[in-house]
Amino acid sequence: MGQPISTPQASQYATNPPRELPSRRGTELMLLAFAAFIVTSAFILVQANQEQELSWSLLWYGMAYLAIFAVAHLAVRRWATYADPLILPCVALLNGLGLVMIYRIDLAEAVNDPDYTASAPRQVLFTIIALALFLAVLIVISDHRTLTRYAYTFGLIGIVALALPALLPSSLSEVNGAKVWLKLPGFSIQPSEFAKILLMIFFASFLVSKRDLFMAAGKRVLGVELPRARDLGPILIAAIACLGILVFEKDLGTSLLFFGVVLVMLYVATERIIWVVVGLSLFFAGCIIAYSLFTHVQQRVANWIDPLETYNDAGGGYQIAQGLFGLGTGGLGGTGLGAGRPEIVPAANTDFITAALGEELGFMGLSAILMIYLLLAMRGMRSALAVRDTFGKLLGGGLSFAIIMQVFVIVGGVTKLIPMTGVTTPFLSYGGSSLLANYILVALLLRISDAARRPQTTAKPRPQQQAPLAEAHTVMVQRPDGAGGAAGGHEGAR
Repeated sequence: MGQPISTPQASQYATNPPRELPSRRGTELMLLAFAAFIVTSAFILVQANQEQELSWSLLWYGMAYLAIFAVAHLAVRRWATYADPLILPCVALLNGLGLVMIYRIDLAEAVNDPDYTASAPRQVLFTIIALALFLAVLIVISDHRTLTRYAYTFGLIGIVALALPALLPSSLSEVNGAKVWLKLPGFSIQPSEFAKILLMIFFASFLVSKRDLFMAAGKRVLGVELPRARDLGPILIAAIACLGILVFEKDLGTSLLFFGVVLVMLYVATERIIWVVVGLSLFFAGCIIAYSLFTHVQQRVANWIDPLETYNDAGGGYQIAQGLFGLGTGGLGGTGLGAGRPEIVPAANTDFITAALGEELGFMGLSAILMIYLLLAMRGMRSALAVRDTFGKLLGGGLSFAIIMQVFVIVGGVTKLIPMTGVTTPFLSYGGSSLLANYILVALLLRISDAARRPQTTAKPRPQQQAPLAEAHTVMVQRPDGAGGAAGGHEGAR
């Protein structure tokens, strides 16, 4: 009576060791194999429709793709064991489909121009360099919280990288009217791609240390608690920086991306919608000022409103109109890989690669690609919510939102939802700067997701040293009076 009844289930839970959380690296490997199957099939379709035969270049691209992501998988298995199993396969599939479309455009351009230099081999080279940076981030940054030690240094470097193209002469920084490049002997690089990551690290650390400052409420107007005037400094600085990028570098996409990420991180840190209202009001005011002062902004808006009206103008709507014609040609199911005409759209392998994919894969194929981006960002957001420290939550949320914001800006411009900005599509577009920066971004996301899913290790109790039995102290316990009789009575009763 009074003692708990022992059941097989209870004894099992009491004696069995606790089960560890699976790392899910096997799931990641299977998804990578599925991505490799899709990419290989896409290469075969392109060659079958373009050249009517399969060449050895298919084997070269396929082996390079497999080698790159096999190394990436082994690196994640070794240095980020508990990272999210869906992030790397999503990146691999997007990167592979981008390589397929770049190769497809190369084949079409080579027919029209025998002296055309193929872009696909250079894209493979950029991916290898990006993989090296990916490995470096995973190896060097074993804990994402160590980035807070260098947050202000990263912020300073990011601001310098963002402003450098505007300070240099046009011969060293301008391409197609936008001063966003840094031209070096033999190659060129876009510093703003790396600056956005550095500035996100800085803002995440700054918002963690100054969160109480932004939580303080000011005057109440119409039932809404407005922020205090002295707390508007950071968002004003961000707005001025974005306006400066728009004015001096003529880069609407970077300014929109930068300001949007800062605004979302501020909202995540404070959970106050008033910051979003204030930020959007400042941004729209800056856009109106820029439109009234600068002709290149007016040209972008005119192309957006009616690209056919400015079809033949210099810098007019020819590119947007051709992209829309391509999307219309693709329809619901697409013309098929290698069976369309994406090469007639200017910059089809960079800014307008989503229009090329939409033409040959159709609305359903392009929607599937956008769903992959959504899945990638959702897994990043999930890791950000699950991680235990505030800095990781803000940084993971900012990195994930940056992917979605970049896709929205470029796809919105291609489909004429918003004015065209010139931002590259992450992992799909041809170009080294974007690919390198986005692989660094993915490595940081994997590091945060590893910290979120890794089981907490509890410190084992230190064993206490016991004295030898011969030297151990003994304690004399006196039996209470009547205890022996009671025991004897019980003995007799039995």
